[in-house]
Amino acid sequence: MANLLEMIKQAGLDAMEASNPLHILYGKVLKNNPLEVNVDQRFTLSSDFLIVPEHLTRYEVDLTHQHEVIVDGVNVTTRNALPEKLVIREGLSEGDPIILLRVQGGQKYLIMDKVASG
Repeated sequence: MANLLEMIKQAGLDAMEASNPLHILYGKVLKNNPLEVNVDQRFTLSSDFLIVPEHLTRYEVDLTHQHEVIVDGVNVTTRNALPEKLVIREGLSEGDPIILLRVQGGQKYLIMDKVASG
């Protein structure tokens, strides 16, 4: 009888879950590499459970280049210009507040964006 009650209870919970497939949660990045996020100060998710969109990943470009110029009839190669990579997007950093969507079933969490402090 107790087993049947547990099955009924679980079926009810599953039905409730199915009727509300989207949950918005707030979290904070604990570590960047490997990624760990604390959600609502209740639990921590590792990168295995997180879906990170491209706009929240670090993106940098290498613009290092040299020029060849002629000085007094002699070809001269300049030093490397822009030797450091140019960061286009920082990506997620430790301490960033974020907003997440829980995928139905709760197995994966999509990081929507950083939350702007205002």
